[in-house]
Amino acid sequence: MSACDGVRSWFGSDRGCERDRDRGFVTAEAAVVLPALVLFAMALVWALLAASAQIQCVDAARAGARAAARQDPPDAVVAVARQAAPSGARVTVSRDGDLVHVAVVAHPPGPDGLTLELRHEAVALAEETVGAG
Repeated sequence: MSACDGVRSWFGSDRGCERDRDRGFVTAEAAVVLPALVLFAMALVWALLAASAQIQCVDAARAGARAAARQDPPDAVVAVARQAAPSGARVTVSRDGDLVHVAVVAHPPGPDGLTLELRHEAVALAEETVGAG
């Protein structure tokens, strides 16, 4: 005699037995869904960190271009750009005629397996050429 026989005799159905058979499904579903949710949350955090690093690259390139346009020494331009750039960023300063170019290249924080290169270049007109002509 099973436990469901007593339920059937009192209530005329085996509704209680259906609940017994369904036990454990929620636990199994949670075991499958929770790792996927954790992975999704980690991906969102990484994307936010990458977006923040990209914004830092933009700010660093602009600050470096302003410094280069003021005719600051190249070492000072690189120092200004590195101060605003993410850690480990490469800063390149070049001049093409009246224009100064400052490029900042960085890798976002996170796993090294995700090879994403963040890059921004800012261009400014050198101040000694403004109004000349």
